[in-house]
Amino acid sequence: MTQRYRGFAALGDSFTEGMNDPGKKGAFRGWADRVAERLAAENDDLTYANLAIRGRLFDQVVDDQVPAALRLRPDLVSFAAGANDAMRPGFNPHRIGTRLHEVVRVLTASGAEVILFTAPSPPPRLPGASLLRSRLISLNEVVRRVANRHSALLVNLWDDVELRDARMWSDDRLHMSPFGHAKVATDVCTVLEVAPDPAWAAQLPPVGRTAWLSRRKEDLRWARGHLAPWVKRRITKTSSGDTVTAKRPTLSRWQEPETS
Repeated sequence: MTQRYRGFAALGDSFTEGMNDPGKKGAFRGWADRVAERLAAENDDLTYANLAIRGRLFDQVVDDQVPAALRLRPDLVSFAAGANDAMRPGFNPHRIGTRLHEVVRVLTASGAEVILFTAPSPPPRLPGASLLRSRLISLNEVVRRVANRHSALLVNLWDDVELRDARMWSDDRLHMSPFGHAKVATDVCTVLEVAPDPAWAAQLPPVGRTAWLSRRKEDLRWARGHLAPWVKRRITKTSSGDTVTAKRPTLSRWQEPETS
C-alpha cells in the first residue's frame, strides 16, 4: 500500500529547483513540483517545501538546507547534490560519501523517509563529458552504498536510457528540459508507488537532421550564451544562485509557485 505522506521537502541544486522547466506563473516547475502535485492528489493535506537553489555545492546543501529541513520535520525528504562538485577541481567522492552517510542517518532518525538519486549520464554534446562521466560514476557508487546502508529510496537515473536523449535536456546542455523533468518525476513516482501524470508521457518532438555548418553555429551560440558565463563565474568565484532564495522555504499546501 502506498504511504500517505504528510510533508515533502526537496533539497538540492538546480536539478531540484526545476531549471529549465517553466511553470504556469513564471517560476520553474521541475520534477519535485510535479511529484508534490501527484502526492497532493493522493492526500489533500500534503504540505511541500522546496529548499533547492541553483549552483549549490554538496557542502552548501548539507550545511544550509539539511538543518532547515530538520526544523520543518517532513516525513519525506529528497536529497540530490554533488553533480556541481563533479564539475570542479578537487572533487572528492569519498568525502561526499562520508557526509552523505551522516545526512541520511540524521534525516532518517528524524522520522523522514529519504529519497536519493544517482546522477544521470552526462548530457549529449556537453564538453568534457568523458571526464564528467567518470566522476559521476564515482559519485553514484557512493550514493548507492549510502542508500543501501540506510534503506533509503533510490531513484536510479544513471540507468534510465531515455534521459540520454538530447531532447531531455535544455539548450544550455546542462539542465533538463520539461521532457527530462517529467521523466524524472515519473521515475520518482514509480519508486514511491504513486501514479504519475499520464500527460508526462507526451511524445517527444521528431529529431531533424542538422547540417554540419548549422551544428557549428549552434555550438558557437552555446559557447557565447552559456559556456562563457559559466567560466566567468568560476573565475570570479560567484554562483548563479548567489541572489536566489528557495522558492518554497516552508511546508505549505501544494500550489503553483508565484515567483521564480
